[in-house]
Amino acid sequence: MHRVKRLGVLTGGGDAPGLNAVIRAVVKSAANAGIECIGLEDSFDGLIEPGHSRVLTPRDVTGILRLGGTILGTTNRGNPFAYPGDGHDSGVQDYSDRVIQMFHQMALGALIVIGGDGTLAIAHEFWRKGIPIVGVPKTIDNDIVGTTSCFGFDTAVQFATDAIDRLHTTAEAHRRILVVEVMGRYAGWIALYAGVAGGADAILIPEIPFDIKLVGERLRERDKYGAKFSIVVVAEGAYPKGGKLSLIESAHAGHVERLGGIGAQVCEALARETGKETRTVVLGHLQRGGAPTSFDRVLATRFGGKAVELVQKGEFGRMVANVPPDIVSRPIEEVVGKTKTVPLDLDLLLTGRALGVTFGD
Repeated sequence: MHRVKRLGVLTGGGDAPGLNAVIRAVVKSAANAGIECIGLEDSFDGLIEPGHSRVLTPRDVTGILRLGGTILGTTNRGNPFAYPGDGHDSGVQDYSDRVIQMFHQMALGALIVIGGDGTLAIAHEFWRKGIPIVGVPKTIDNDIVGTTSCFGFDTAVQFATDAIDRLHTTAEAHRRILVVEVMGRYAGWIALYAGVAGGADAILIPEIPFDIKLVGERLRERDKYGAKFSIVVVAEGAYPKGGKLSLIESAHAGHVERLGGIGAQVCEALARETGKETRTVVLGHLQRGGAPTSFDRVLATRFGGKAVELVQKGEFGRMVANVPPDIVSRPIEEVVGKTKTVPLDLDLLLTGRALGVTFGD
């Protein structure tokens, strides 16, 4: 066993249901192994700004298993290698050396980093600079390679499915087309799973550029056989053939691009194509909030326990991963810089096609 007396834990990137469950598992597993746990606040800011950390004991994490969000706070604009300036400075600063200095000043023996692709990429850079790192994958988008699923995804799909169920009733009552825009960034996992679970008639995902005329034609066919309403699920990263992503904000210093608006565009286009009343709903950050499902609580707990096990074994530069039925570890370098998108031969996608769902192609 590798002897670590003190470890740090942080959450980075967007929040996801289950983050607190991971923190709880890390703290309790560490405490039972005789390791002191330091919670670093607001992602890597906890290793940049003095006073942004605190000791976490089992008492501090009592009762947080069921809570959404993260007790440590998070940010998706805190890359120490390209830290955005303040209002007077539009450039970026490199604070990586300060992070390394703070890590040693705090007498930390290891760092558990819970985050998505961006946060894990930062963690990998610090691993290359000598910090003992263990990564825990986090994303509601389910787009991290090397792991079958991430905590937060099941909760997001469950919420989106519940929303689609509710929209069915109002769509049917008014004989309308309801367009539901869901999260997922450049991958269509949430749209696909929630769309199939919610009985959507069209599912538009980034992996399959869509032809709105084909979608409109399929929805008009539903009218002909008596189904006077339709549900269309659109991933925020979906885009038309020959078109481009719909952005709310382009990438700039220290900030990634923000996707959004495709639901409204599809809604307007389908109104023209079908002549029917069409409305759009953007679920947005509602998919990130609330209590995690039982599946996500269990997965997050297993991830946290496995992360501490890797720390004890001295197996650093690795990420825990769900490879059913086991929780395993993979080198972080095999994960960063890649995106797990929906394979076009995925059984669920093929099942959707067999059921008559249109993907716009």
